[in-house]
Amino acid sequence: MAQKSFKVAVVGATGAVGNLMVKVLEERSFPVRELTLLASVRSLGKSLPFKGSEHPVYELGEDSFKGIDVALFSAGGSVSKKFAPLAAQAGCVVIDNSSAFRMDPRVPLIVPEVNPDAVSPHPNIIANPNCSTIQMVVALKPIYDAVGIKRIVVTTFQAVSGTGKRAIEELRGQVSDLMHGNEVRREVYPHQIAFNCFPHIGAFLENGYTEEEMKMVYETQKIFNDPGIAVCATTVRVPVYYGHSESVNIETGAPISVDRVRSLLENAPGVRVVDDPAQKHYPVPLAAAGQDDTLVGRIRQDPSVENGLVMWVVADNIRKGAATNAVQIAELLIERNLL
Repeated sequence: MAQKSFKVAVVGATGAVGNLMVKVLEERSFPVRELTLLASVRSLGKSLPFKGSEHPVYELGEDSFKGIDVALFSAGGSVSKKFAPLAAQAGCVVIDNSSAFRMDPRVPLIVPEVNPDAVSPHPNIIANPNCSTIQMVVALKPIYDAVGIKRIVVTTFQAVSGTGKRAIEELRGQVSDLMHGNEVRREVYPHQIAFNCFPHIGAFLENGYTEEEMKMVYETQKIFNDPGIAVCATTVRVPVYYGHSESVNIETGAPISVDRVRSLLENAPGVRVVDDPAQKHYPVPLAAAGQDDTLVGRIRQDPSVENGLVMWVVADNIRKGAATNAVQIAELLIERNLL
């Protein structure tokens, strides 16, 4: 029997994540019968390669989703809020990379290695979690299943690609400015990012935390379906192009040894353990860039608290943290006959 194929749209196709979504569809041999690339009017005239041929980019409109089976959205929350419901009404299943629907109780928030059973039912919209949340829960899932997790304290060190193409260009430009003795140009970030870092990702809220930090709190609780998990996050922007790093400190519900944790992670889907500090082997962003696995290392016990563990978690934020996870959700839908 011939494999079923699908009409696929990518919204925001010319952005950093949208562009990568197209590449990941090809890399993973997703069964695309017809590919439609959509973006704003500014991208008209552009094209992207897919399976050996150039595909033109069309302007996103209210009638863009007629006959489309699945649409991968990566165009920002305002675009998703307007167009995702229209796509869903047209019978298209939307996998949305923005924060627009993540906390909607009707919309599943999915990491396929962590909570695949939550994918159904859905209102033709499925949310892709925040990049930092994705890599953390992938690493914590086997531990959560084994002994439970009571509390998570996480500090992230996030690459500029999480902000998009303009931020990547800003870092490159600032490095060049500094190397040539020129005044640093700053447009995207509130501070110079080259050779600097700052604990400010997203707007600051009344509680003193940023939007990015609270996303990690609420999304982790929703993905694990456990509102009792206590989560405290600090998110930091660093001068790295690709790859988010995280220092993750957890309190488990019962004692567990480091050897047992390492064994669980070595057998966990989507995880690669890189943990031999004596040989200087531990996860770094350069090693994670271009990879779909979540890298975990520096696994050790926290002697300051009962049942405490610490680990260092690194992943490519625009692959597993965005594009790859979205395509994996679409693959999950096919596997469960939901597409």
